[in-house]
Amino acid sequence: MKKLLPCLIGLWALAGCSQTTNENKEKAMPAKVTYAYDSAFLKANTSSVYELKSSDGQARVLLSADYQGRVMTSTATGASGNSYGWLNYDLIESGEWNKQFNPVGGEERFWLGPEGGQFSIYFTEGAEFDISNWQVPGVIDTVAYPIVSANDTEVVFGTTAKLVNYSGAEFDLAIERSVRLLSKEALATSLGVTWGESLKWVAYETTNSITNKGANQWTKDTGLLSIWLLGMMTPSPETMVIIPFKPIDRAKDHITDDYFGEIPAERLTVTDSVIYFQCDGLYRSKLGLSPVIAKPMAASFDFAKNILTIIKFPVEPNGTYVNSKWEMQDEPYKGDVVNSYNDGPMADGSQMGPFYEIESSSPAKELAPGEAQEHKQLTCHFEGEFESLNQLSKSLLGVDLTEIKSKKTTL
Repeated sequence: MKKLLPCLIGLWALAGCSQTTNENKEKAMPAKVTYAYDSAFLKANTSSVYELKSSDGQARVLLSADYQGRVMTSTATGASGNSYGWLNYDLIESGEWNKQFNPVGGEERFWLGPEGGQFSIYFTEGAEFDISNWQVPGVIDTVAYPIVSANDTEVVFGTTAKLVNYSGAEFDLAIERSVRLLSKEALATSLGVTWGESLKWVAYETTNSITNKGANQWTKDTGLLSIWLLGMMTPSPETMVIIPFKPIDRAKDHITDDYFGEIPAERLTVTDSVIYFQCDGLYRSKLGLSPVIAKPMAASFDFAKNILTIIKFPVEPNGTYVNSKWEMQDEPYKGDVVNSYNDGPMADGSQMGPFYEIESSSPAKELAPGEAQEHKQLTCHFEGEFESLNQLSKSLLGVDLTEIKSKKTTL
């Protein structure tokens, strides 16, 4: 026993050191809700992460070449600040690819439309439009986009692909995507407003283009492609998506709100010029607006954290926008320009998120060989005191957040 005692003491000491080391590591790790945590996590679990950062280190944007040059997350308040993008930690950490779709997250990703219909690029010819046959093309799901160029404020990604739609039409295309961090002056010019020093902010603009690299013109008769940008954001129980629209006669005829069945009245309010859509990640639902009524701006407000998110995008009122409904379509070019999706449990009880999305789409163009089209989107987040955010909301959206705050329990 005397001979064993020193060994036991040594083992206890080692165990104590190991426990202390693990405790120190846990203490050293940033909190999970922060930008710093997401940055460390992505650097540990993916191979190509790039950061854009303002000179004072407050505004930061995290990009991934592994995931098609998408914006994974951003913050307005430095490394320890709120992380705005939703990340699928389990899927990313697994290092594995799902067969149909890999929802790794990210607050702005590059996709292509249409999703459903006779010109879909997500269903093969003759397939039933149901989830078992749905397949996201690899070029917008699993393919890494090489970095073409990069500096402190902008990164450009590019790749090529071949796609075949439901009707058998082939598309040889080149894709280019740039992400640019905006200065306060550039953002103020783009939005047409200014704001006080009490608000923190981050803003980036993406320019996304597709070029017809084939020998034949793309035509409406055989199908066209649109550029589709989707942002997965982190919700709270008090997140509201706000979408202003043109107050024309019969405006509601140009709003689709039954993608996944009827949205309960307590979750959706449509006035004569604004949609209020509860996006708490607890009820699966989606809506969209046609270019006939859409304005070039959509937003969300998190009443729990005082975060105002704005996206800005171009709208062509008479443009050709693809229809993505999962059915054979009488009007395949009467689709949405802006959408919002609230995640929630599916019929089997499973759920990807929780997250919510704000999306915008480009028109679809009949591109001749060598011709290109592009779609730009501005994304910005403001964080700070409620009154200053409310003034910004009034200026940009024509919406008084105080009125929503007092009524949101009944929306």
